[in-house]
Formats: sequence, C-alpha cells, structure tokens
Amino acid sequence: MHGFELTRLLFWAAILFLLSLAAKPWIELALVSQRAEPRAVTARGELAGDERATIEIFETASPSVVFISTTAQMQSPWTRNLTEIRRGTGSGFVWDEKGHVVTNYHVIEDARSARVRLADGRTYNAQFVGASPEHDLAVLRIGASPALAKPVAIGSSTDLRVGQKVFAIGNPFGFDYSLTTGVVSALDRTIYSEQHGEIRRLIQTDAAINPGNSGGPLLDSAGRLIGINTAIYSPSGSFSGIGFAVPVDTVNRVVPQLIAHGSYVRPRIGIYGDDGVSRPILNELGVDGVLILRIEPQSPADRAGLRATRVTGDGAVIPGDIIRTVDGKPVEQMGDLIEVLEDYRIGDQVTIGAVRDGEEITLPLTLGGQYRELD
Repeated sequence: MHGFELTRLLFWAAILFLLSLAAKPWIELALVSQRAEPRAVTARGELAGDERATIEIFETASPSVVFISTTAQMQSPWTRNLTEIRRGTGSGFVWDEKGHVVTNYHVIEDARSARVRLADGRTYNAQFVGASPEHDLAVLRIGASPALAKPVAIGSSTDLRVGQKVFAIGNPFGFDYSLTTGVVSALDRTIYSEQHGEIRRLIQTDAAINPGNSGGPLLDSAGRLIGINTAIYSPSGSFSGIGFAVPVDTVNRVVPQLIAHGSYVRPRIGIYGDDGVSRPILNELGVDGVLILRIEPQSPADRAGLRATRVTGDGAVIPGDIIRTVDGKPVEQMGDLIEVLEDYRIGDQVTIGAVRDGEEITLPLTLGGQYRELD
C-alpha cells in the first residue's frame, strides 16, 4: 500500500472515530428515553383546612340543588301548529320533604312546562305552586319521595356582614352542579327590573354567577342558605364581579305563603301615594315623607283615622297626612314605606308617625292584606 493511500485511510479512520465519540451521548440518551418511567409522585399531605371545609359544604349542599329546564309553545308560521321548544335552564333547590322546589320567578316565567332534575339524575315533571314576581321567587312541586328530596339547610340574612365567605351552587350555561366562591360584597342593594320594578334588600356578592345560576342557593361557611342567586350586573351578559341574591329572610317569609296560598300578599295600610305627584307639594311644605293622596274605604288607614289629600270646589289642594315613620323607622317615599312594611305580617299593629296641618301626630294601625286597586 502506498504511503498516500495509507495516510488517507488513517485520516478517515480518525474522522469516523471522532464522529462515534460525538454520537455516543445521543445514542445513550435515546436508549435511556426508551427506558423512561413515570416520575415518582410527591406526597401531598392533608388538604388545607379551608379546602376541606369547602369540599364538605359542596358535598353536603349539592344534593339539595336541582337543575330546571323549561319549555315554551311556538306556533309555526307555515302550518299554524303549536309545538313545544326548549325555553331555557336554571337552578333551584329543595325546600322541604314534600317536594317543593324554590327558584327565581324569571326562570319559569312564561314557560309552558318545567322539568326538575335532582342530583342523582332522577327527573320529574314540575307542577307550578305559586310565585311572587316582586320578589323574583317561585315555588314548584315534584313527586320525589322524602328520601330523595333533601331540603337545604336554612340560615339567616339579618346578621350577614360584608366580607363573609359565600358559596354559590348552580348550573351556569347548562354546566350542572358548579361551585363558585366569593364574599359578601355589600348589603341592602336595590336593582330595577323592567318587568317587575324595584327589587330591594339584595345581597351583593363577587362569587361568580352566570346565566343558569339563577334560582340556585347562596350559602354561608356553615353550608346554610343565606340567599337565592337572582341577577348580575354585566354589560356583556356574563359575570363581571357583581352578582345579587334575594336574602333568605325574604325567602323564608314569602315561600310559606306561596305554598299555602299560591301568592304573596304584602302587609298594607290601604293608601295611595305617588312620589312624582307629591314632590312639588312636599317641597312647598318643606316636609319629607309619603303624602296620602287617597285612602281605600274600610282599610286600616281609614279605620285608624288617617286623612287623604282633598281638592276643593275652587281647585285648591288641601294636603292630607304625610307619613314620616312606621314604628320609628323613617319613610321618605312610597318605596320606603313598602320596604318597611315587609318586616311585618298581616294583623301586626304598628304606630304611624305623620304630619297633619303642620303638626306631628301618631296613630296606631293594624296592618291588613290585599285591597282592590284604587281608580
């Protein structure tokens, strides 16, 4: 073999040797990757105390929560036949072992039928029992046995404080039994509904509430019902950090009447007032309150001796009594009077503080129920 050929052979042998050295780590890495095993799981330890508490709240309360689906009738523009279509979904909860289910009125409003699905998957046709649109509350009834219809634990809303933890369970966007958490953001909020006017005394929360959550329970850290999720404030229609719930004290006052009578009758005194009409007269008199424009005959106000506004033959207006307090609670407009009376029951006696002809007067009055509409 010539010297040149030997040199070239040695050169390529050296190149191949160096390449083998460079490729060896990659070959070994490939072999190792083929033998790879799952990594060992790091022991987690106990769940944090607040996590265990949240899990317990959900596992205890969720069997009381229900999924509500409604249908509506639609007439075909071609055949004129009536067909049922799916209207929407919402949430609710079991009220008692008799199968009564509480939800928001707007969940079942204008629905032809409703079906209620329990946490175990059983589904029932629901029967309408009663509703109070002004409180956005409704009651349905299903044929579930007491063993299956687990009532939610009832709490109180009078002692709520801003900053308390709250938990919402519902069916947002049809995703059933979803849990969200937050705090009480504010109390005694008022929102306006185009269909039903003002809804007062609401709980504000930052627990995520979305379409489908309506009618579901808002719970405290003891797992008790403190409100019913009813509305959100959102330009987009989805959760933006501000949700509202009807307080449980209102629910616990209204629902028994809905079950017993099918409707809720507010305690009334039998007067007619109008803030817009009264304001110029009150401004001229320099007095705040509810000016009585008319009184229903034989109403509590009539029997108590309250006086209505009169118009003389020559057109002069003689102001009636101006209600300023109920049992010492201030009243500045009709909404305040209605709200104050919400704390009482029909048959309760209250003391009306009023101004008559510039003088302060007090009159005892026994609250009544429904009266015919004043003309």
